[in-house]
Amino acid sequence: MFRWISLGLLVLALAAPERAAAQNDADPLARISHSGRQIINFNADWRFKRGEVPEGEEIDLDDSSWERVGLPHSFSLPYFRAPNFYTGDGWYRKVLTLAPLSAERRLSLEFEGAFQDAQVFVNGIEVGRHRGGYTGFPVDITKAVRPGRNVIAVRVNNDWQATLAPRAGEHVFSGGLYRDVWLVATDAVHVPWTGTRITTPELSAASGKVATETEVRNAGDVSTNVTVRTRIIDDHGKMVAALPDGQVKLALGATVVVKQSSQPITRPSLWSPESPTRYRAVTSLMVDGKDRDRFETPFGFRWFEWTADRGFFLNGKHRYFKGANVHQDQAGWGDAVTNGAIDRDVRMIKDAGFDFIRGSHYPHDPHFAETTDKLGVLFLSEAPFWGTASFKHPWGASAYPTDPADRAAFDASVKQQLVEMIRINRNHPSIVIWGMDNEVFFTTKETLPEVRRLLKEMVVLSHELDPTRPAAIDGAQRGEIDKLGDVAGYNGDGASLFPNPGIPNFVAEYGVTMTDRPGDYAPGWDDLPNTPGADKNKEGSWRLPWRSGEVIWTGYDHGSIAGKRFGGMGMIDYFRLPKRQYHWYRNRYAGVAPPAWAVVGTPAALRITTSAPTIARADGTDDVQIIVSVVDAQGRRVTSSPSVRLAIEAGPGELPTGRAINFSPDTDIVIRDGQAAIAMRSWQSGVTKLRATSAGLKDAVATVRTLAGPAFEPGKSFIVADRPYTPFAPPLKDRPGDTVFGVNNPTFASSSAPNHSSKMVNDGDPGTYWSPAADDAVKGVTIDMERFVEVHRISLTFPQAGPYGFVAEIQDRQGSWQKLVEQIEGQETSQTRTVETDAHEGRNVRIRLRAPTGAISGLSEIQITGAIRAD
Repeated sequence: MFRWISLGLLVLALAAPERAAAQNDADPLARISHSGRQIINFNADWRFKRGEVPEGEEIDLDDSSWERVGLPHSFSLPYFRAPNFYTGDGWYRKVLTLAPLSAERRLSLEFEGAFQDAQVFVNGIEVGRHRGGYTGFPVDITKAVRPGRNVIAVRVNNDWQATLAPRAGEHVFSGGLYRDVWLVATDAVHVPWTGTRITTPELSAASGKVATETEVRNAGDVSTNVTVRTRIIDDHGKMVAALPDGQVKLALGATVVVKQSSQPITRPSLWSPESPTRYRAVTSLMVDGKDRDRFETPFGFRWFEWTADRGFFLNGKHRYFKGANVHQDQAGWGDAVTNGAIDRDVRMIKDAGFDFIRGSHYPHDPHFAETTDKLGVLFLSEAPFWGTASFKHPWGASAYPTDPADRAAFDASVKQQLVEMIRINRNHPSIVIWGMDNEVFFTTKETLPEVRRLLKEMVVLSHELDPTRPAAIDGAQRGEIDKLGDVAGYNGDGASLFPNPGIPNFVAEYGVTMTDRPGDYAPGWDDLPNTPGADKNKEGSWRLPWRSGEVIWTGYDHGSIAGKRFGGMGMIDYFRLPKRQYHWYRNRYAGVAPPAWAVVGTPAALRITTSAPTIARADGTDDVQIIVSVVDAQGRRVTSSPSVRLAIEAGPGELPTGRAINFSPDTDIVIRDGQAAIAMRSWQSGVTKLRATSAGLKDAVATVRTLAGPAFEPGKSFIVADRPYTPFAPPLKDRPGDTVFGVNNPTFASSSAPNHSSKMVNDGDPGTYWSPAADDAVKGVTIDMERFVEVHRISLTFPQAGPYGFVAEIQDRQGSWQKLVEQIEGQETSQTRTVETDAHEGRNVRIRLRAPTGAISGLSEIQITGAIRAD
């Protein structure tokens, strides 16, 4: 049995007063206070350029032609689940104008996330670098800034790197400053980034203590005596404990940890999903009787147990948790989502009656755990050590390096991000476990022993950093890795393969419901009913005493290198519109009856609804979801899905595509089942007027007010430019000597349907196509190039757009078939696809077709690009 007691929230120091609004063009001078901690939103008014920029950090570089953007921002903006994405450099620049600062003031930039290799420059000087795309980092800029104009430049690179975790993953890996950035001013004596730790030892329902560990730094020029004073405040604002003051003498440049502990607090309100009560530790650093730094650390009282035979317990009560896996990306904005969007995501899961989220498969935005704390959802935060089935893609690599020269640096990368994840999130009461990995058995056979060694070292490190929480091995159903941690999370068939495994455990992923909205009104239990000891005909009989809980794959559709089909297993689609499966769970778990489904009817008008009437802040931290529905004359939503245009007619506002977005059926920006949606953010305060239009239907109009921020002035305020959506296509490599082969060469097929012979596959006419016989299990067609060719590229045209899959092979000189390239069904949906192949030499090229259900089974054209090799 494992018992962990502790808790807390938010290691980032929260200032008094609250975080300031973003600076903007009308207020170019950053108003830095003369003393104390000040946190300023730094998201607005950046310039961005995708690609290499020689000397992009230089002060005098002319960036006036660069795109003007706000943060969070992604290289891929706008993004709508395409399997490919740009990789390389992206540059961000911003001007910071400062008044003279006293010698005691310190300035830093706090980045919540930059994917994935970031260099930070101030006035042409490199002041910091961070490798790792999912964890935040601070950069001290004090010595590089000066009164007046300062140029902040950030170079971000998202190329795959053999030594940088993750090496693999079934997601997308777009670059960018895709989380919030903050400008932080402190005195020389201050608490550094994420420098608090709160625990609640000796906790029971009757009483509990609070123990604090506060890092105190003296960045000044002289030694200083510091008093650390901490008070505990309950959720009603009442002080419930005063911790004995801590006294410390700090040498110049020193950082020390000051420990404090309270007397027992009688009957503290315990945090739980039903009652997510939080307290605050309010701490002041005092020098010569004056406050030099003041911050608040929200936290909660709760304790839990993970057991191998009795399951999971929270605050002494047994709890079989029911959860969802959640990725971070959303329609249009990709990974670059606002805190408001995160709030909606967590609330939708909570509203369906779920009480647990697994943060798949990397550390999420720090606001995510703040929200699970606030709303009451148990949370598993997971390190970005990840494996996936092999894809022809850089992030389809072995989970662990195959080159021994890369291994030490990769180990360091994994451990660095684990340390950062725990440091950032260690005070959150909702987090009840740390995840070490996901499915890292997807590695080459010779590296599996190294994977096991690294997992063991991560578990030890996790215990050293935080002895109050267990370390889970997630996706542990292969590779004999499930017993290497404190808790095992089994994915997929692991639910049935590991009954009563003798270690605390849960089902970390179940369900493979690949469907577009609306989908079926059904739960999609997948392998759960096959649990040994369960009655397959009785729902929930798999919830046996030794199992702690179950987590569906997945909460939301997401982008994936494996394509839309594999990224389309969510209960809720990419635009954050629920599928019927979500309503099944909401009805069963939360007791909320499903809404009236869309009906077959005659469309008459459009209707706009919004997730909220207002956007709270014009600084990139909040937004609103806009939903457009097609309705009949009686106002009922209908299934008809015509093309719809949603446009901002007046006022502030920004959509991922600019000031307007076009929804169409059977496109990436889809309207389906009579409904479409997108999120809108704003950079000025004021009223935004939106209009939805569709040919032959009555327009819909709605307004959204943005509350806090610089006032929008028509004709003066900046308005975002259009960003037309084009799915990213990787540049193809041109090789000297390459020639196109295949047209009118001899062809052979495993079979041919009447009037669709194999010669149609290379006749130069995309309107004709080869089709196999209905009973053909092979579905293969071969082109004899009539010479030996080293193949580098293949272009295939299908009879229609759709999620076709295929395997392309070449027969070598020895008669063996070598795989050139493979696309799994659903990886891509375009009608014509041109893909790079592995370089293999041969004469015959064979395509084995995987046609999706309901699509024409066939292939219209094949073209092969390569270089002739001597016989």
